[in-house]
Amino acid sequence: MNKIDDFLKRILEAVGVDSPSELARELEINRSGITHARNNNKIPDKWIVKLYRKYGLNPGWVETGIGNVFVHSDPDREPAFRNIPKVAARLSAGTGSFECGETVTQYLSFQASWLSRKGSAEHMVAMEVFGQSMEPVIKEGDTVLIDQSQKNIIAGAIYAVGVEDTILVKRLEKHPNKLVLCSDNKAYEPIFLEREEAEKLRIIGKVIWSCREYR
Repeated sequence: MNKIDDFLKRILEAVGVDSPSELARELEINRSGITHARNNNKIPDKWIVKLYRKYGLNPGWVETGIGNVFVHSDPDREPAFRNIPKVAARLSAGTGSFECGETVTQYLSFQASWLSRKGSAEHMVAMEVFGQSMEPVIKEGDTVLIDQSQKNIIAGAIYAVGVEDTILVKRLEKHPNKLVLCSDNKAYEPIFLEREEAEKLRIIGKVIWSCREYR
C-alpha cells in the first residue's frame, strides 16, 4: 500500500465516508485529484488544511497516522467528532441473546453535531446484531447505535429490549393491555406481552442508526 492508499484508508474511517469519491466531494476536489495524488504518492498540503478546518483532524496524524486524531485547541469548543463505545454484548434479531457483556471492544467516531440532533451522545452505545428477524432493514452482522436515554415507546420505532435474561432488537407496538414485539421479517411471529409481562420488559434504548460492513 503506497502513502496515498494508507492516507485514504485512515481518513475515510476518521470522517465516516465510504469511498474516495465521497471524500473528494468533502474536500471539494475533482475525483481525478485523488488519482493524481496517488500517481505522485504525495498528500497535497491543501487537503491537510481542509481536513483540519472542516473536521478538526490533527495535521500530523493526517500525514503520518501518528499521534492524536483530532486537535482540540479550544477546551471550551465541542469537538467535531465524538467516540461512541461498541460493547461485546450482541442484540438478537431472533429468539434472544444471552451475550450481555459490557466490555468495550472498540470505539466508533461520529460527528458531534449529528449525534446532538439524534439524542444524548453520553448515553449512546453501539452493539452488533445477529439473527434474521429484522431483515431487510437490519441484517445479521450489522452494528446499531442505541440511545439509552430514549426509553419512552414510540409506536413503530425500533428498540433494544431485555426480556428476562435475553436482549432483543424489535419494533414495538402498543395494543390495549399488551405490548407487541414485532419483526420486520414476516417469517418471525410477533411476540405479545400481556400487561404483567410488559411491565417486566426492560427498554435498553432506541435504535437510531445502523451500518453494514461488507465482507
